[in-house]
Parts: sequence; structure tokens; C-alpha cells
Amino acid sequence: MAEFVLVAGAWLGSWAWDDVVPPLRAAGHGTHPLTLSGLADKRGVPAGQQTHVQDIIDEIERRDLRDVVLVGHSYAGIPVGQAAERIGDRLTRVVFVDSEVPVDGGSFASGWWQGQAAFEAQLADNGGNWAPLGAADFDGQGLTDEQIARLVERATPHPGATLTEPAVVTRSLGELPTTYVKCLLDGPEPNDTVAKLLASDHWRLVTMDTGHWPMFSQPTELARVLLAEIA
Repeated sequence: MAEFVLVAGAWLGSWAWDDVVPPLRAAGHGTHPLTLSGLADKRGVPAGQQTHVQDIIDEIERRDLRDVVLVGHSYAGIPVGQAAERIGDRLTRVVFVDSEVPVDGGSFASGWWQGQAAFEAQLADNGGNWAPLGAADFDGQGLTDEQIARLVERATPHPGATLTEPAVVTRSLGELPTTYVKCLLDGPEPNDTVAKLLASDHWRLVTMDTGHWPMFSQPTELARVLLAEIA
């Protein structure tokens, strides 16, 4: 039996995995969807990048989880990747779902496509937080109107410090047993950092014909992908 620790990306909480959890549990595995500090039901809790890393480690250690499959979506790949190298032999596999991955000394903001200054200006304009997306921003991502409404209604502002503080990576992520799930509607190719890591014998690439939020658009299919990675 595996223990799936599920961490959603920016603006989201544990609720994002509601439709993925049942098939994982039905297959006999443990499921631990996690809300990171400052988001959803933990809104208002002060948080930086290393807070989110520690949130993940604390959940695993508090529950004394073994055979952990650590799943990080989007932004959450950055803290998940750091936590994965710190939990030692508790880890069975890392699964990055259309996510960023940590680079030592880098941050989510430093990899922003418009540049870090432009991203930090967005945060400054929103009281130090990253404002959630509007409905139109989800166009072309394989989501129904109902799914988009759910995302928009439940998303919470994302604490800016978690996006600007640097990651701390002490070993190559290429050494970890890892699956990278690329969601094709969000772009056909992984970013350059991920592409280099995929050259490792320990990494494998899986594609899904959906958008950036597969836990909403294709939750059953995402659960199948996760289960296949531990078969």
C-alpha cells in the first residue's frame, strides 16, 4: 500500500483533490491531500517558501508515513521537490503534475516568463499576494463551466513570500525516482529544467491530453496515472 501525499498548486487547498482521492482509496492506498500554510482553510497563516516545504515534511512525519508517493501540482512542485530529498527512505516516488521543479537558489518568481520584476510588481499591486485567476484565464484548459466556477469560487490569494523566496536543493533531483506528468493543452513540451532532468534514468515522462488542472478536468484519468506509477 502506498501513501499518496497530494499538494495542489497556487491558490488551491486540499479540496482540489476531492475527485482524485476516491479512486486512490478504492485501490487500497492511503491519501493525504494537504493544504499549505496561507491558503484555503489556512488562509492568514504566515508563510514563506520553506514554510511550505516544512508543511509537507511535518505531515509525513506526524503521520509516520512510509512508502510515500509525493505528488506536486504546478507551483507545489517547488516545495514538493525540496521535501522529497529530505524525507529519506520514506519516499517511494515523486510525481510532478505539470509543475515547476525547484532549482537551488531559484524561486517561482525568478522563473516567471515575463521576468521576476514583472511578477513582483503583480504581488505589490495585490498587497503582497498573488491574485487568483479569473474565469477567462481557464479558457482552453479542457475544463467545463462548472469546473471553472468551482476553481474561481474557492481559490484564495497566494502568499507572495512563498513565490519569491529561494529554494534549497542539496542534491540532484535527477537522483530521485520521479514521474513528470505533462498536460498537453498547457503546452506540448516540459520546460528546459525539466527536459534536462528527464534525461536521467530515474525520471519518466507521462502525458495527459488535458489542461493544467487535471485534478478537475480529468480526475479519474489522473488517479489512473498515479496508480500506474506504483504498479
